[in-house]
Amino acid sequence: MRRFIITGAPGAGKTAIIRQLELDGFSVVEEAATDVIAAAQAQGMVQPWTHPSFIDVIANLQRDRQIRASYQPGEVQFHDRCAVCTAALAVYLGHPFSPFLASELERVKKEAIYQRRVFFIRNLGFITPTEARRISFEETVRFEKIHEETYRDFGFELVSVEPGSLVERVSIIKAAIR
Repeated sequence: MRRFIITGAPGAGKTAIIRQLELDGFSVVEEAATDVIAAAQAQGMVQPWTHPSFIDVIANLQRDRQIRASYQPGEVQFHDRCAVCTAALAVYLGHPFSPFLASELERVKKEAIYQRRVFFIRNLGFITPTEARRISFEETVRFEKIHEETYRDFGFELVSVEPGSLVERVSIIKAAIR
């Protein structure tokens, strides 16, 4: 099993890329933060990212999804973000790494869950706000830098996927995994 991470700043096009890879027959594992935000907002929490447990809820859901994801030997699987992204989010938000997040980061490293090459989807030069994505373009750029530094600090190699059409971006990823 080869698990690849698709990551990048909010609004960079990760979800569209993941959807296309899924349509192309690849196994995918969904991103957690957007679902955590949507669930919290549905319960009346307007800004769940300010809550101290926010990071751990995301890390726990990511862990559960990674563990539950079925696969066939030799299969390529794409993960929309992982615990390293959650670490970057914690840094961005100014939250400390909890014992759970630290242990999850150690598990990911020790068990070599993911390929060392990570597909880093570059921002598109603009941001489209949503209920879950309330961030300015300037903040997206700042988060992108933190994200990149965090992955490098954890020893990952970033494969930069620059802005382009969906077909072009997916082609870059497919060519890199061959």
